[in-house]
Amino acid sequence: MRVKQAIGAGVLGLALVSGAGWAAQATTTSETAAGQAAAAKAPVRAAALDGYQIVQLPNANVPNFQRRTLYCPSGKKVIGGGAEAQGNGAVLVGSFPTPDGTGWIALGRQDGYSSVGISVYAICAKP
Repeated sequence: MRVKQAIGAGVLGLALVSGAGWAAQATTTSETAAGQAAAAKAPVRAAALDGYQIVQLPNANVPNFQRRTLYCPSGKKVIGGGAEAQGNGAVLVGSFPTPDGTGWIALGRQDGYSSVGISVYAICAKP
């Protein structure tokens, strides 16, 4: 007798790649265990993201704690991002998406100075 899986390896892989963060445990018989072992060795390919693009706001000195905001091109949403604080004693204080999901915000400070160099990066794609 063959038992069907509740969640296939491909579906689970797609859920994890898409950021759903789901965890599942499938109950199998010895008949399907060999097939799963072979599937586990096969590479999982991520779905292509429509309009994937990395945009950058180059380094510029701004007053300590001043936000620098980088927006995605029109029609795209941010799916990730980051920032860099540059200078002696520079500290990246914050790096996070805009509330509406259209860009990335970064801010920092530099010990002993009134300004800090901040670069901002955003990973954008069509929704």
